[in-house]
Amino acid sequence: MNTPILSGTAVASDTPLTALLPVPSWRRWMRRVLGQRGLMIGAVLLAITLLAALLAPWLAPHDPFNQDVTQRLIPPFWHDKGSWDHILGTDKLGRDYLSRMLYGAQISLIIGLTAALISGLIGTTLGLLAGYYGGRVDAVISYIITTRLAMPVVLVALAMASLVGGSLPVVIALLGLLLWDRFAIVTRSATQQLRDAEFIAASKALGASTPYILLRELLPNLMGPLTVVATLEMAHAILLESTLSFLGLGVQPPTPSWGLMVAEGKAYMFFQPWVIMIPGIALAVLVLAINLVGDGIRDVTAPDGRN
Repeated sequence: MNTPILSGTAVASDTPLTALLPVPSWRRWMRRVLGQRGLMIGAVLLAITLLAALLAPWLAPHDPFNQDVTQRLIPPFWHDKGSWDHILGTDKLGRDYLSRMLYGAQISLIIGLTAALISGLIGTTLGLLAGYYGGRVDAVISYIITTRLAMPVVLVALAMASLVGGSLPVVIALLGLLLWDRFAIVTRSATQQLRDAEFIAASKALGASTPYILLRELLPNLMGPLTVVATLEMAHAILLESTLSFLGLGVQPPTPSWGLMVAEGKAYMFFQPWVIMIPGIALAVLVLAINLVGDGIRDVTAPDGRN
C-alpha cells in the first residue's frame, strides 16, 4: 500500500486530514476550561446567583420591606405549616424571606465587586510602582504593605464602623481600603520578574514612556494572577460584610443583607432554625462558588496547563 508523505513524515493513507491540521488556540483553551470541573461548578453557581440578583425585582413574589406581623415566622413550604405564598417563609416582622434573599444577593455582590475593584486599584498601583522602580520607592511601599499586614482587618473594620457608623457606602469604603495588600504583594512580585524582560527593554529602546510601559506592557501580563486575587478578595469582602452586619456595624436594617438576616434570626435559631440556615447556606454557596472560579482560573492560566 502506498503511504503518502506529508512534510517529510510518513502518514497512513486512511488518516483524516483534519487530524493533521493544528488545533486552534481558542479550541485548546476551551478544552482546558471545560476540563476544569470545579471551575464549571463554581461558574454555574455564580451565574445563578448573579441572575437571581439582577432579576430580583421580577422574581421576588413580595415587597422585601413589607411588614405583616400577622404572618410572622411562617416556616418554608416543606414544613407542615408552610405556605406556598411564602416559599421560604417569613421573618420575625412578617417579611417574605425569598424576596429578602433575592435582594440580599444584590447587596452581597455589589459589596464584593465594588470592594474588590477599589482594593484592586490601590494594591495594583502600589505593586506596579514598587516592582518597577525598586530602590527607595520599593522600600517605602513595602513598609506600607507591612504596616497594613500588621493590622487585623476585622478589628480595624469594627473600630472604624463604630466611629463612622454602619451603612452600605461605609462598608464598601472600609473593605476597599483594607483588602488591597494581596493585590500589592502579587503585583510587586510579578513586576519584579518582568521588568527586566526583553519586551520591556525593547519598549524602552523605542522610547516608550513609563506610564505606557506600566499600563500597556506590564499590566496586561499580570491580569491572570490579579483575576485570581480579585476572586479571593471578593469572597473575603462578602464574608467581612456579613460579619459586620451580624454585629450590627455593617448594612443597617431594613436593607436586606444575608449577614443581617442571620443576626435577626439568631434569637429564633433553636425554634425556627431555618431563619439562619437559609441565609447561612446562601453565603456558604456564594463564597464557595467564587473560590472555585478563582481556583479554576488559576489552573487554566497556569503555564504548565495543569488540570
